[in-house]
Amino acid sequence: MTPANPSGTHALSPPPKPDGCELCQRGTPLTKHHLIPRTLHNKPRYQKRYSREERLTAIVWLCHPCHKHIHRLYSERELADRFASLEALMNDTDIRAFVDWLATKPAGFKPKSPVRKRR
Repeated sequence: MTPANPSGTHALSPPPKPDGCELCQRGTPLTKHHLIPRTLHNKPRYQKRYSREERLTAIVWLCHPCHKHIHRLYSERELADRFASLEALMNDTDIRAFVDWLATKPAGFKPKSPVRKRR
């Protein structure tokens, strides 16, 4: 077992939880978003591309609306290939438009999910 450093963290700890969402800055309950989705951690393609430490610690803290929006827009593979950093998420025009809109809403605001057509 690896001893923890004095701050109580170790090399594989997620980054500390900020006061607000790392995209929209709203101070609502936050969730961990793995920049390299956990379902892909054991795939050889991502094991070659990212170290174990990178796969486990590449995390950003997001509010539920931002987190849901990202996963609604992109597949897990697209997220790992194109959006493996906070900067990449922020530079995407679709994500940026949503984040800019959401940032103007009060902390408890929950956007409505798009209505899915029944088959």
